[in-house]
Amino acid sequence: MFDYYVYIVRCIDHSYYTGITNDYERRLTEHNLGHDSKSYTYSRRPVELLYVAQFNDVNDAIAWEKRVKRWSRKKKEALINRDYDQLPRLSKKIFNKHNLSS
Repeated sequence: MFDYYVYIVRCIDHSYYTGITNDYERRLTEHNLGHDSKSYTYSRRPVELLYVAQFNDVNDAIAWEKRVKRWSRKKKEALINRDYDQLPRLSKKIFNKHNLSS
């Protein structure tokens, strides 16, 4: 049985990259060494590991990675900072009353 990890790194340009791996320490090294010239992080090195979540089931890890990738920057920052109480608030879409159809 393998462990799987969903991770978030901060790139040198302050953007975030979310990924999945079975060895996050190796993957962090690969990101920083520029293992893949076509990867998002290649031109944004070095990267810094900010968040890791461990899963026993690869399907759970994939689902979590896909979910987090869709999140806003503020919501990812709440997760990184373990400010879990903010996650529901940051999930709510704010509608401008002038954009609503009657």
